[in-house]
Amino acid sequence: MRVQTRGRRSHGSAVMITATLLLGVAACGSDDDSKAAETTAAQAATTQPATTQPATTQPAATDPATTEPEATDPATTEPAATDSTSEDTGGGEASGTLKLGILAECEGAFGGFNEDVVAGATLAMVEDGGATPKSKDTALDGFTGANVAGLDIELVGVGCGDDTPDRIIQEVRTLVEQDGAQVVLGPLSGDESIAVANYAKDHPEVTFIDGIAGAQDTTLKVQAPNYFRFHGDGAQWNAGLGDRLHNEAGWDTVAVIADDYSFGWTSAAGFIADFCAVGGTVVKRVFPPLGTTDYSSFVQQLPDPDEVDGYFWVVGGTGTNAALEAFVNAKGDLVGSQHAGNLFFSPALASALGPNIAGAYVGGFASLPGDVKTPEIEAYLASADATWDSLAAGAAGGEVGPPSVAMGFGFGYGYYVAGKALNQALAAVDGDLSDNQAALREALSSMTLEVPYGKVTLDENRQGIITTYVQQLVLDDNDEVVSKTVALIPDVDQTFGGTFTADTPSPDRDNPPCEKRDLPWTGKAIPVVDGVPQE
Repeated sequence: MRVQTRGRRSHGSAVMITATLLLGVAACGSDDDSKAAETTAAQAATTQPATTQPATTQPAATDPATTEPEATDPATTEPAATDSTSEDTGGGEASGTLKLGILAECEGAFGGFNEDVVAGATLAMVEDGGATPKSKDTALDGFTGANVAGLDIELVGVGCGDDTPDRIIQEVRTLVEQDGAQVVLGPLSGDESIAVANYAKDHPEVTFIDGIAGAQDTTLKVQAPNYFRFHGDGAQWNAGLGDRLHNEAGWDTVAVIADDYSFGWTSAAGFIADFCAVGGTVVKRVFPPLGTTDYSSFVQQLPDPDEVDGYFWVVGGTGTNAALEAFVNAKGDLVGSQHAGNLFFSPALASALGPNIAGAYVGGFASLPGDVKTPEIEAYLASADATWDSLAAGAAGGEVGPPSVAMGFGFGYGYYVAGKALNQALAAVDGDLSDNQAALREALSSMTLEVPYGKVTLDENRQGIITTYVQQLVLDDNDEVVSKTVALIPDVDQTFGGTFTADTPSPDRDNPPCEKRDLPWTGKAIPVVDGVPQE
C-alpha cells in the first residue's frame, strides 16, 4: 500500500483543528427593502481582501479543466482495467482482486479527521470482508486479508487531501493513474468533491463513492454516472431547522455567516431555503474565507443582537470557536437561544464560551447525536471498539481514546457507509466487475443501503435521500452543556421540493434567494423524546 507521503498530524495539531467538534462521544423577505439589505450584505462581505483568494472560488461544475492539472494521456498512464478485474464466472462469486483507493484528509482545515475517515472505510472491510488492520492503535497503516464476494480487496493507497481542488486532483490521479485503483472512496471536503466528480467523467473505468463531502454541485450539477454519494449534502443536513426556529423559537429575521466555499454555501443554502419557506427573512449574509483566524471584521458586518432575532453560523474547522469569540468581543455575551449553527456547533463550545451557549439549535450530520440509541447503533460502535484498542480520533480532538468516538461522528461514519455500500453492491453482483463495472454501478444505484443510523436510497443523480435531525444544546442535571435530539426529518431529498435543480443557480453568496414555498417535510418532523423517536 502506498502510504501518505505528507505527514500525519500530531495529536496536538488535531486538538487545535477539532476542539470545537467534541460531541458527547450554513432566509430573506421578497420585498425590495429586504433584497437591498441582502445585496448590501453580500457586497460588504466581498470587500474584505481575503474573500478574493482563489480558495474561495467555486470549482466549475461542468468543466474539469478548471480544477485538474494538465491532463495526461490515459492510454499511457492508466493500467488496463482487466489486469485486476474479476473474470465473468457465469454464476457464483468472482475471483481476483479489486484495487481500492481512499481519498483522506491529512492536511488543511479538516486534517484532524484523517484517522477517522480511514478508520471508517477500514471498519467496513473488517465487518464485511474479514480484514485485519495492520495496527491496533491506528487505521493509517492499512489492512490486509479483505475478501468480499470472492474478490480480494487490495488497498493500493491513501490520498492526502487538504480541502483544495488542486491537491485532491493530484492525489486521485496518483491513486487511479499510478496505483491502478478501480474504486475510490472519498473525498472529505466540498470543493474537493466537485473536482473529483468532474475527474470521474473522464475516467469511466473507475467507480467513485463519496466519503463525506457536502457540496451540492457534486451530484446535482456534475452528475457523473460513476460517482455515488450515500449521505446528504450540506443543505439536506439543515432541513427542518429553519422551520423549527421560525415556528417554535419565534425567529422572524436572521443573519447568516458562512465559510466562503462550496460546502459553506451549500450548508447555508439549506437553512435559508428552509427558513424562508415558512416565512422567515434573512437580513444579512456574510462570508469569511475558510481558514480565517481573525473574524472581527466579519462579525462587525452582522447586525447587533437587538436588530435581529437570531444568527445562523456555518463556520467550521478551526473557525467555529474563533468566530463566536469575535462575536462576544464585538456584540456582548452570547444568548444561546439567539444562535443556531450547522454541524460544527457542539457542546465543546461551552469550554471556551461558557454555558450561555445552551439553548442554541443545531442542524444535522451523517450520524445521529449520542442520545439516540438503537441496537444497530450500539452494535456498530462496539464493532469499532473490538477492531482497535484505541484511535487518536479527530472527533476526540486528536486525543487517544475509544475507536467508537471516531465512528460515532459523521466524518468517520460517512466513509464507513461508503465502504458498506461498495461491499453490499459487490455481494449483490457476486463480485462482477466486467463491462466497466456496469453491474456494480446498477446495484449501487438501486440498492436500499441498511446502515446503523438509518437506511439510505439514491435519487436519479446517485445522491442520498436521507433522514436528518434537529438538535439543541441544553444543560443537563449537572449544568453541563450536552446535545439533545429534538426531531427527525424524514425523506429529505437534494432538490428541496424543486428549490434546487440542475438549472437553478448553484449555492453561493447570493443564492438561493429567499422565497416562501412548500417543502415536503414542513410540519412532518418526528419528535424525539429522551432519545426515542415518537413515530
